Formats: sequence, C-alpha cells, structure tokens
Amino acid sequence: MEILKVENLVKTYGAGENAVNAVDNISFSVERGEFVAIVGSSGSGKSTLLHLLGGVDIPTSGKIIIDGQEVTGMSADKLAVFRRRQIGIVYQFYNLIPILTAEENITLPLDLDKRSVEPERLDEILKTLGIEGKRHNLPTQLSGGQQQRVSIARALITEPALLLADEPTGNLDSKATDDIVSLLKMTNKTFGQTIIMITHNLEIAKDADRVLTISDGKLVGEVK
Repeated sequence: MEILKVENLVKTYGAGENAVNAVDNISFSVERGEFVAIVGSSGSGKSTLLHLLGGVDIPTSGKIIIDGQEVTGMSADKLAVFRRRQIGIVYQFYNLIPILTAEENITLPLDLDKRSVEPERLDEILKTLGIEGKRHNLPTQLSGGQQQRVSIARALITEPALLLADEPTGNLDSKATDDIVSLLKMTNKTFGQTIIMITHNLEIAKDADRVLTISDGKLVGEVK
C-alpha cells in the first residue's frame, strides 16, 4: 500500500537568471513498510528533498501526499501538527536537548502534543535500540552512537507514517555506523516502519530495499 506519493516536486531558490532548482520536477512513491535510500553527491538536492518531505521546507510547486493526506497546501499550524504526529526525523547531529534526559528527549514530541506516553511502547523501543539502561542519562553522558539511538527512539515514539533519516551515520565512526544502520533495518522489520534515508555512502544504501539517485536536483536512477 502506498504511503508516500511525490508528484512533479520543485524547489526553486532565487529568481530570474539566478534561479536554481534544488529539486527539479521529481516524482516517485514509497510503499508502506519500505526502506528507501536516497543517494547523491553534495549539492545534489537530496537533503532539500528530505526537508520538503518532512514539512521543514515548502516546495515551489508539486504535491506531497503522505498516508492519504496532501501535505502541500496545508496551513502552517496544520502542517506543524501533522509533522509532529506523522513524521519522525533523525538528524546527523542528533539535535537532543542537553538539559533533558534520554527518556525526556524521546518523549518530547508526545509532551508537545499533550499526549500521554505508553510505557509498554517506550520500553519496547528502548529495549530494541539497546538503551534501556540509559533512560536517565543526559546527552553529555552518552556516546555519539547512543545519542543517535535516542534520536531514533524520539522519531519512533509517535508511531509516525514516515521516518526520515538525514545522513544518520555522517557523524559516527565505522563501528557505530554499522550499528545504527542495523538498528534502522531492525526498526523497519520489527515495527514495520517506513524509512527514507539520505546518505552519500553507497555501501550503507545497499542495505535499503530500494535506492534512488539524485543529481542536480533530478531523479536520475533507481535500483531495487
């Protein structure tokens, strides 16, 4: 079943002779439970595309439909609520709140949405990601790999339609990189979580169900 549909998506920066299409008429779809990697060199437009999918940036034209709802055209307030409930984002640099514990960082999206935490789901996520013993630690008391696990747990806690990972291993050593990719795959299989991962690392991309290649803002290749 299709959970994401992207139609003729364009993001233009500048105007006139200085206009640049960072995303240039891209169309594709993603099935529920699929693990998709998007690869491309620096400046190819892959991060811009991810930010558009996550509602962090607004497209110039085109459509994004997530779980049957057209995201493009939503008001700012409605988009903020939709993003908080339906989209989980994992960043390269974790983006954890330093004064909050690991558990408080994980449950923050629910707190902002005034939703209660389901203890069983929280425990399951912590156990699956191997950080059940770190729930009361502050980010400064965690390794980079552990912080990224907390970031993944935070993205999963709301049971989002999409989990978007923006170079999730770009700030980690090779051992932690392997661990995080394995955890994303486990998350995909254990929770049936749909994942779209941006990476420049072709070896990591091979672990996905499908690989999309972007160059100069255009979708130029697809490998299953």
